[in-house]
Amino acid sequence: MATWRDVRRLALALPGASETDSREHAAWVVNDKFFVWERPLRRSDHEALGASAPKGPILGVRTSGLEMKEAMLASDPRVYFTTPHFDGYPAVLVRLDKIGIKDLEAVILEAWLARAPKRLADGLLNKNDNAACPRRSTSRRRR
Repeated sequence: MATWRDVRRLALALPGASETDSREHAAWVVNDKFFVWERPLRRSDHEALGASAPKGPILGVRTSGLEMKEAMLASDPRVYFTTPHFDGYPAVLVRLDKIGIKDLEAVILEAWLARAPKRLADGLLNKNDNAACPRRSTSRRRR
């Protein structure tokens, strides 16, 4: 189960990310664009979802497009959901109390990649590629 502390830690670990407020709720931005945000359900959301409206903390997450949104919604409906407010908009809602930390980290990274400037995103991806495949030393030790 993830917490707001986890969201804050993971979001702010990404290059160029900062925290701001939106409607008195926390939001994380890169290049002045939201990538994840605290998104409590509104009255219209409760009316649309009815008895299936979740009770716990909700994270709004930007996706790279509508296809990614649909893939996330289909992958785990107990974690990812949407409301009519987000129809036609590339974002999903995440039940923080139902998502694991590793999945949260991946979701936040994908959201950041969808909003970050290309130079910043390429820099992070190149850094991660190099970390995953460290260069072998070509020097030989003398005995």
